[in-house]
Amino acid sequence: MNRRHLIAAVLFAIALAATAAAITIPKISFTDTRLKNGLRVIISSDRAAPVVSVAVAYNVGSRNERKGRTGFAHLFEHLMFKGSENVADGELAGLIENNGGNHNGQTDKDHTIYFEQVPSNQLDMVLFLEADRMRSPAITQETVDNQREAVKEERRLRMDNQPYGKTSEVIGELLFENFANEHSVIGSMADLDAASLEDFANFFKTYYAPNNAVLAIAGDVDPKIALDKVRKYFEAIPSGPPAPPLDMTEPAQKEERRTIINDPLARLTLVDIAYQVPGGINPDMDALSALATVMGSGRSSRLYDSLVRQQQVAVQAGAGVVAAKGPTFMYLEGMAGPGKDPAQVEKAIDAEIARLQTGSIEEWELDKARNAARRSLAGSLGNSLQRAILLSRYTVFYNDPGVINTRYDRVASLTIADLQRVARQYLVPANRAVIVTVPAKQAAPSPKGGVQ
Repeated sequence: MNRRHLIAAVLFAIALAATAAAITIPKISFTDTRLKNGLRVIISSDRAAPVVSVAVAYNVGSRNERKGRTGFAHLFEHLMFKGSENVADGELAGLIENNGGNHNGQTDKDHTIYFEQVPSNQLDMVLFLEADRMRSPAITQETVDNQREAVKEERRLRMDNQPYGKTSEVIGELLFENFANEHSVIGSMADLDAASLEDFANFFKTYYAPNNAVLAIAGDVDPKIALDKVRKYFEAIPSGPPAPPLDMTEPAQKEERRTIINDPLARLTLVDIAYQVPGGINPDMDALSALATVMGSGRSSRLYDSLVRQQQVAVQAGAGVVAAKGPTFMYLEGMAGPGKDPAQVEKAIDAEIARLQTGSIEEWELDKARNAARRSLAGSLGNSLQRAILLSRYTVFYNDPGVINTRYDRVASLTIADLQRVARQYLVPANRAVIVTVPAKQAAPSPKGGVQ
């Protein structure tokens, strides 16, 4: 980094630090109760605004699917919006939106979550709606067929017809060997077509029972009254059998893996380098997340400064860590500029990794990572919806909603030595997959020789 860039980076870090220093992270108080049917209920009261948020997180994601029957968790995210015993298709959305609220759902490898934010006088309505679809969603041939087509359209929109859409799917397939970790959340359309109505019904019975779920409420509520309401709507829903144990163990990778993707929608070549990391909640993941900020967050990051500003081999560069309960990955990427050799991009990324491992990390770089984490968490905690989502997610991921109060403390305690230790441990060639996505009209470089 030359003197001008160093001064700019330091000034940016000082400004960020000054902003972050004014941000306080409140400690979130909550109650934690388990109903007779096993449903875990987390309630956090905040009377700042007459709004309440509800999040229902099920301990099921794509990792829980088996070979030949993938895409179920994602399909159920859609299916459970299509009506239930006492709620017609479209009625849930109409009731929430007509009362000034909003709602949505999300699926990943580790959990499926549904959430709503409404005026606080509408808590009963939301609890009724969530309880009804937990008890008896409309799993019929018509709704399943309809949502199969919806998922196919979503795949076309987000992956098949998007530049670099296939790349994220290939990263998991190349990097992991355990099927639970390897396959994508959206799953196989052939698997969905081959599945019977009984397959879907059995999946629901296995994973969408109250004893496999967490319900979080945050906002303008009295915790005792809110818990009484939860008991009223949910406690009569019968428990299901314990979900089968999930093996997420991943064999140690022994050598680099690499592939080429010919993408007809791409206009420039993208180089992705992904490293296996353990996931879960541990100091290594905190250090890796901070390391990703140092390497790839913003214009003052190392990758942007080196690849885009100085060497001008890339038009964009970045890094990140995918949060997960089990094995996951850290990625570093650069998009080669027009006419630039992707081998130069990979070489430049490798050089920055080596500089990180053998050189020094500046204190301002670590402060930048701390401050970014502080601002992100403080922003989430100030919003009742994000607070409900975090409480439910942390309970499913880590069996501990209290992570919401320790997340930043762990990041704040990191040292430069911690970041360098994880860089040396995980960012090694034998632990990575390299994916080069090239425009289809270009000649692809050799997987073994062209991109080193």
